Amino acid sequence: MSQPFGTVSAEAILEGAATDAYFERTRTTLEHAGKNPRVVAEVTADQFPTGSFDVFTGIEDVATLFEGRDVDVDALPDGQLFDGGPVMRIEGPYLEFAELETSLLGFLSQPSGFATAALEARLAAPDSTVLSFGARHVHPSIAATVERAALLAGLDGFSHVAAGEILGKEPGGTMPHALMFCFGEGNQVEAWTAFDEAVPEDVPRIALVDTFWDEKSESLLAAETLGEDLDGVRIDTTSSRRGDLRHIVREVRWELDARGRKDVDIFCSGGLDPEAIRNLRDVADGFGVGSHITGADSVDFSLDIVEISEGADDASNGRTQSGDEGTPVSKRGKLSGEKQVYRTPDGGHQIALADAKPPDGGEPLLEPLLRDGEIVREFDLEEATERCLADAAAVDFGDRTTDPESDVTNG
Repeated sequence: MSQPFGTVSAEAILEGAATDAYFERTRTTLEHAGKNPRVVAEVTADQFPTGSFDVFTGIEDVATLFEGRDVDVDALPDGQLFDGGPVMRIEGPYLEFAELETSLLGFLSQPSGFATAALEARLAAPDSTVLSFGARHVHPSIAATVERAALLAGLDGFSHVAAGEILGKEPGGTMPHALMFCFGEGNQVEAWTAFDEAVPEDVPRIALVDTFWDEKSESLLAAETLGEDLDGVRIDTTSSRRGDLRHIVREVRWELDARGRKDVDIFCSGGLDPEAIRNLRDVADGFGVGSHITGADSVDFSLDIVEISEGADDASNGRTQSGDEGTPVSKRGKLSGEKQVYRTPDGGHQIALADAKPPDGGEPLLEPLLRDGEIVREFDLEEATERCLADAAAVDFGDRTTDPESDVTNG
């Protein structure tokens, strides 16, 4: 069985078979009619700015998808934030990319949603360690997509081993409750000791401390057991009995400090969202975030033709006849004509027709991605992360809530 887990193959995606049926029927119809106009198509979420920014990513996969096709493609840089208007522009004979639309939108929509949610988590605790723990909530075949989106948004690490191999990054993580159960209640000392003896020295000694007894008791026992080797404790208390998690963390911190163990960090995980992280960021040292990232809504991108060259009806190549000008077109509710988007000096996001005068000081954001089917851009995850965080600051994406025990507004 070539696809034992029922996943669509890379070959099917690249060939355009991973598509919606109506695109195949569109090709059949256009070829029957001898039509293959040259078009300009744009990928957008909102037509106009809404005041709510999202992170753009997935672009490297799109470049691979379009490589070798007779098209020119412009797109936002990886990690750029956007608020309305096109994030990508494609120009070429329509039948060069008709069936790729479904995969194209999938490559952009879900990763951009993951990255936007991860950025929310990152900025909820900018001075804390924040890790991606959500791979268990998605199909294993896209785990690396989740973890890359988390890293792009500035998270400090992730847990998935195979994703680490793809991304060239070392996964993190210490112990689950299952390890504690295998040793049994009352044998926590044996579990932590065995872990300390078994795993490599470069793995942090983070003891899980909420399995059998209350968090304070297990934290103190872990500190006594591992001594100076203990790097931290992790509290993963389930929501069904969590109560006031902030109070629990403060109590654990107090008791550790009272015994001279200010060096022991406290990490929290288990269903945390940005609001919960903000409530804990002044008392906890790090966070594992899962479902907030993997449960994020996909960005609702769509692809629309916005310009068409009426004279290009040669189904063999769709090239515009000499002297033909593209005609702006659009469906109702969409904006016709080729466009550009700009970042303004005040952090605004503006949309204009491509041949219009740019806004004062506006930086054009759509940049070449492919020319004649050749990729003309390099991709670097660290650069994309820097861009994402810098742009988040520029557009004021950050945390605007108050600290739990002050009236000081952040961000």
